[in-house]
Amino acid sequence: MFLHRIYLDPRCREARRDLADPYQLHSTLCRAFSRPEHKCPEGEVLWRLEPEVGSDGYPRLLVQSRTAPDWDGIGVRGWLAQADAPIDLQNRLKLDALRPGQRYRFRLRANPCVSRNGKRLGLLQLVEQEQWIQRKGQAHGFVLPQLPSFVGSEQQEPRLDVAVSQERMLSGMQHHGNRIRIFSVLYDGLLTVIDPDAFVKVLHTGIGHGKALGLGLLSVAPIA
Repeated sequence: MFLHRIYLDPRCREARRDLADPYQLHSTLCRAFSRPEHKCPEGEVLWRLEPEVGSDGYPRLLVQSRTAPDWDGIGVRGWLAQADAPIDLQNRLKLDALRPGQRYRFRLRANPCVSRNGKRLGLLQLVEQEQWIQRKGQAHGFVLPQLPSFVGSEQQEPRLDVAVSQERMLSGMQHHGNRIRIFSVLYDGLLTVIDPDAFVKVLHTGIGHGKALGLGLLSVAPIA
């Protein structure tokens, strides 16, 4: 499992198109991991457009893949401004020796939602968004810290110590002309591993819906 930090050049027309349409960006990225005549294997690529930019002002993407990419396979001159050296996450995170109680910083852009009457509805309230990531953590082998309670507080429900920001509606055009729209938020915080096997699995597979639009990548960094 490899993590890549790459930067796109917005002076390139195709890069501007992809930055404006996450579904097209996913399609372009897949060309680095599969031959043109083959469909990108399901689960091969998770990615996220970061809110931060590079030192030159170029948009930054995190791309996680099962195999090493061939960036030349994208086939667009000037699309890729820079690609940092890949990180082997198995070694960097010491996943073979993962134990309950280990803590990480994490970031996740995701689609917090519920299903009602056969439709997925985005969760717009902060408390609901916190409860969603709490449920996902319990299902995938990690927990998030709670905010400390105070004597005399009128707060009824415990709140998570997690930053939720950048609420936005993502929109992309599929190849057959259908437009996809999905609600997303950015989570930043700390987590503690409680089930190493489930946690390693979710690092590989991602969390929630909308992975073709840049959602679901759970990126983590050890806490010194």
